[in-house]
Amino acid sequence: MAKYEPTALVINCGSSSVKFAVLDPKDGHVFLSGIGEALNLPEAEISWKFGDGQKQKASLDGGDHAKALDFLVKNILSQDTELEESIVSCGHRIVQGGDIYTEPTLVDDEVEANIAKVIPFAPLHNPAHLLGIRAARKSFPKIPHVVVFDTAFHMTMPPKAYRYAIPEEYFTDLHLRKYGAHGTSHMYISQEGAKMLGKPLEQTNIITCHLGNGASVSAVKGGKCLDTSMGLTPLDGLIMGTRTGSIDASVVFFLCDRLKKTPEEVKEIFNKKSGLLALSGVSSDMRPICEGYEKGDERCTLALESFAYRLAKFIASYYIPLGHVDAIVFAGGIGENSWEARKLTLDLLKEPFGIEYDEEVNKKALGRLNFCGEISTPASKVKVFMIPTNEELVIARSAMKFVK
Repeated sequence: MAKYEPTALVINCGSSSVKFAVLDPKDGHVFLSGIGEALNLPEAEISWKFGDGQKQKASLDGGDHAKALDFLVKNILSQDTELEESIVSCGHRIVQGGDIYTEPTLVDDEVEANIAKVIPFAPLHNPAHLLGIRAARKSFPKIPHVVVFDTAFHMTMPPKAYRYAIPEEYFTDLHLRKYGAHGTSHMYISQEGAKMLGKPLEQTNIITCHLGNGASVSAVKGGKCLDTSMGLTPLDGLIMGTRTGSIDASVVFFLCDRLKKTPEEVKEIFNKKSGLLALSGVSSDMRPICEGYEKGDERCTLALESFAYRLAKFIASYYIPLGHVDAIVFAGGIGENSWEARKLTLDLLKEPFGIEYDEEVNKKALGRLNFCGEISTPASKVKVFMIPTNEELVIARSAMKFVK
């Protein structure tokens, strides 16, 4: 009897990293997980672990994405050849598919070319995704490679939600519109939220909050997205680790005029030097910000309160497309682990929307190993859940659909 059922390899490439996992698409059990980091730099390294085993590390000697995946095949999977032989598909997370793709797609040269076409909408992510796809197709030539787009889930938005009030030709010729991101996560947590509600997905109205270093919130009706906070790029919407979130476009003109900044320099500031990092003056990571908040640090308090205020405003606005709300779901690194961020957000929603939550349960709802479930009390007019997201499982299951 085979040691493993058929498994899927999931690859998620960033500009200087490549995350990978081998998992059972049926139950989500992870047999191998790891990451190659600081790629193309002298300190490039790769770390991995089998199941719950010990973490291992190795230097990549300045290697790139291709070298990381080559190391995965020759030095990691070679330690368990049965696991390597069990891999029957490979799923790739892609941030931006433009308005070309609305569902998982089998990779071919045309698909690669289309991912390259929309690089201007995700200039940091899509080039890295292409590097990963090409390296993986070379390292795993005999299995189907499937791309799963973060933007695909949001393609059900109506024009009144995704269109910008700009000249028509910018939409028709340049495809400038709201695309959103984190779609794979929003889809998963809306489906899991429906299960916790005990209702068919088609009968649910759920507000999903994917909160991490990148963060977005979506209005999901019957399993379909009606609106989302990110826009043309992942810069729009909520305050994030280093991103501004929604901001008056005139700030760009002001900085260019007054400080003689170039548009490229302003883009760098808005994407990498703003957000929680700029407000707190401490970190882009919510953990030290929450520590500062507990100690009464004014800037950390401002950062946390601003984050919660912006999130609460988006949640409130999504009552408009949904009509009524069955549940609010928190997920992602902040959504799963920062009870303070959840508390401040829910406190703002309590009076206008009748949301009640259990303070002690909320404090215990930390991390995927400790808790997954309801935070709200029976008296609450809206259910509130913390559900650890699992984008890898969604991607793995999508990839398996292409296995003959």
